[in-house]
Amino acid sequence: MQARITLITLGVDDLERAVAFYRDGLGFATPGIVGTEFEHGAVAFFDLAGGLKLALWPRASLAADTGLALGPRSSTEFSIAHNVDTQEQVDAVMLEARRAGARTVKPAAPTAWGGYAGYFEDPDGHLWEVAHNPAFASSAEG
Repeated sequence: MQARITLITLGVDDLERAVAFYRDGLGFATPGIVGTEFEHGAVAFFDLAGGLKLALWPRASLAADTGLALGPRSSTEFSIAHNVDTQEQVDAVMLEARRAGARTVKPAAPTAWGGYAGYFEDPDGHLWEVAHNPAFASSAEG
């Protein structure tokens, strides 16, 4: 297997609310919800940098597709990182997320490893780290 990820799927409790958060709040481009004609098919896709895609899919649909029981959600199982080039950009992204309806989990602050980072949760409890790491090129536009 090649060390490559092409799609990240986040299970969500309310697909329309989640799409509004990522599309309207954070500005992620999407054609909207597709697949509503299929049982457990409603999903939204977002194009991210580098060819990566983000999918939002109801948690119940993900459970049905895998055959796993639908369990309680937990923010400590997984996090997504968004690296930027400056501390000011960290603050700007954290503010943008908060205005979009995110909950600040850990305000941005200097880190023990010499960077600057904070965490927020999306409306479904998915954890995002926003970080500036001077030793890690972000390839970000901001």
